Amino acid sequence: MSPSPADEYRATAARFGAVVDGVDIDSTWDNRSPVPEWTARDVVVHLVGWFPEFLRAGTGIDLVVGSEVIRDPAAAWHELDDGVQRLLDDPATADKVLRNSHIGEVPLPLAVSRFFTADVFMHTWDLARATGQDDTLDQQRCSAYLEQMLPLDDVLRASGQYGPRVAVPDDADAQTKLMAFIGRDPTTS
Repeated sequence: MSPSPADEYRATAARFGAVVDGVDIDSTWDNRSPVPEWTARDVVVHLVGWFPEFLRAGTGIDLVVGSEVIRDPAAAWHELDDGVQRLLDDPATADKVLRNSHIGEVPLPLAVSRFFTADVFMHTWDLARATGQDDTLDQQRCSAYLEQMLPLDDVLRASGQYGPRVAVPDDADAQTKLMAFIGRDPTTS
């Protein structure tokens, strides 16, 4: 049985939060990430920045993050994380629908799972790599995400949100294949 969107998010966010909390020196936030032009800080800025607006536009729900993400990425992440988890745990939001011109109408918990939880999962690798931490991701989830994304290759590339696919050996593990698919070079740190 698959975990609920709330449980899936809880586990994914806990892993990302552990990486956030593992940044032991403030200057580490300025390390380059595997995402071209992004630092470790920018990985968190991205997550804290896009999702509240996506949610507000599609549901009218405001997730307010009071901490300035540039100054304190860890505090901003934890505020957003708490808000997303409360949203998913709240029975009153279980029947809400997110409306978006690109994806149509999607039940809110499913929209969080498909778009935000998946993004947090993949960016865990980026942040871990940028900050010198363990970048190991769950192989089954990597395989599942890759399987879901492969048929959308052209659409994903056209969105501008993914870099060019990186070539890896056919016998590479699922994490390596996923990171290469989304445009990361898994051979560099």
